Amino acid sequence: MTTNTAADAVASLGRAGSAGAPVGLHGLSRSFGAVRALDGLSLDIAPGEFVALLGPSGCGKTTALRIVAGLQTADSGTVTVDGKDVAPVPAARRDMGMVFQSYSLFPNMTALENVGFGLRMRKLNSASRTRKAAELLDMVGLSPQARQYPHQLSGGQQQRVALARALAIEPRVLLLDEPLSALDAKVRLQLREQIRTLQQRLGTTTLFVTHDQEEALSMADRVGVMRAGRLEQVAAPSELYSRPATVFVAEFVGTMNRIPGDYDGQDEVSVLGSVVPLAGDRPVGLTGAVDVLIRPEGLQVDAASGGNGIVTDLTFLGSLTRVTVLLSGDVQVKVDKPSPAAASLAPGTSVQVQVAGTEPVLVAVPGGSGQPRLS
Repeated sequence: MTTNTAADAVASLGRAGSAGAPVGLHGLSRSFGAVRALDGLSLDIAPGEFVALLGPSGCGKTTALRIVAGLQTADSGTVTVDGKDVAPVPAARRDMGMVFQSYSLFPNMTALENVGFGLRMRKLNSASRTRKAAELLDMVGLSPQARQYPHQLSGGQQQRVALARALAIEPRVLLLDEPLSALDAKVRLQLREQIRTLQQRLGTTTLFVTHDQEEALSMADRVGVMRAGRLEQVAAPSELYSRPATVFVAEFVGTMNRIPGDYDGQDEVSVLGSVVPLAGDRPVGLTGAVDVLIRPEGLQVDAASGGNGIVTDLTFLGSLTRVTVLLSGDVQVKVDKPSPAAASLAPGTSVQVQVAGTEPVLVAVPGGSGQPRLS
């Protein structure tokens, strides 16, 4: 690859202020020895959109992010920004800001100097650099800490400096690699709200990698759930939760009960004495005994002498209490009930559990992972 090719590719990306750019991942594959980290991954991200990649460790989400950043190369496939292939563009010239889990601040620089580092690399004069870095620190609420060094800052403060540094260069694409996982719960909550607010304000196209479903669902416009290098489903958080496309998505996002049922091979399934519609397409070759997937809010539980279950535990969640019930056949289910109404359901209480409403449900092979795709 020649220097001219790289220079031409950089120039072709162009700039439009700090407006977000469309990003495309097209058929990305990457193997590390016998391990296939990415297997034909494709994803289109609209300008200014916030997309989270969610999945268990080893599913390929960080590999995808690093390929977009230019820190790794794909075995096959392309990454485009504004419709242009960025493969020839060095990582440092991709017009992308990146925030890592480990902060990666320069220990010998103050917070102000850290934020201004990228601006110095872009030859911005000292006065302009200092002014802009100060504005960014103010934006993340750290003006009083401008002259402090990383070791003098808390973990949450260091991560805000890292975020300000990434945003200082006005990137058209912001990449976040599990930036909150090393922080305590209260700081995580504060920072995820701040990141989302800043992203919406600046309109920066953002790709966020996390294994924390609460982070993904609360921050992103769309969430892509990954498994073994592939996307199982990409959808808005509400759709992902209420209409999962696969059994894996259903069980990975939120809490899901598996309850024995009977599938007629057509459009309905019998479970807990009710007949409910099947979600999505008919699973091929699956009839008779199945596991029915129902969320805790999709069930109702009431005290009943001689009912079909016994309360084993109660978990107070504020306005709701999660009631754990042992059904016959050693099947354990969790049911959400308004806390005042759950007060009388002490452990040992005989109860009747049934389906609440007629929302469509997914079915799976008993004790297994079910069909690879049900809709």
